[in-house]
Amino acid sequence: MGQRRDHTAIAVVERVERPRAFLAPEKEPLMLRHVERVPLGTPYPEVVARVREVAGSDELAGQCALVVDATGVGVPVVEMLRAGRLGCEITAVTITGGEQGSQRQGAGGFDWSVPKRDLIAGVQMLLEHDGLRFARGLREAAALVQELVDVRSTMRENGRVRLGADGCGEHDDLVIALALACWGAQRPKRLNGYGGGRILGI
Repeated sequence: MGQRRDHTAIAVVERVERPRAFLAPEKEPLMLRHVERVPLGTPYPEVVARVREVAGSDELAGQCALVVDATGVGVPVVEMLRAGRLGCEITAVTITGGEQGSQRQGAGGFDWSVPKRDLIAGVQMLLEHDGLRFARGLREAAALVQELVDVRSTMRENGRVRLGADGCGEHDDLVIALALACWGAQRPKRLNGYGGGRILGI
């Protein structure tokens, strides 16, 4: 979820599992089907309306799960999304600088705290092992690739490690949306209880 300086970003990742008799399902690489930046300054009700439009599209309606960045200003937007009856399971993720993730039962479902390094590392591992592919014709593909190049780990004066974009644009909103979608797609038990479908990260 963006604020005044950063865009809100949306990424849609498809997960396909093919059933096999007496064996675990065969998993295909995740496929990034859609990525977009919502224009800066877009009011949050309009962001919710855009997410509803994407989740309710013919390709996604009734077969998707939503993973939302609940860090900072994301909390009230998560509440707006849950009240918006989007027709999909919504999981809120607070991105932390900590060492370990955690889960708790919230009012609208399970909420998670996940270290940012784990989210970024998840994307990195997928890319290194051909576990994530980009569909052709993605409008924001070039911006996403630039963000992936710019994301790095740096040591601050206080000894803490900062993980983020330090390149010319200094944005990582597309990367975080992608990372949330990939995180949701790789949960041991799929967020929405079935093997296939699409996961939206915002």
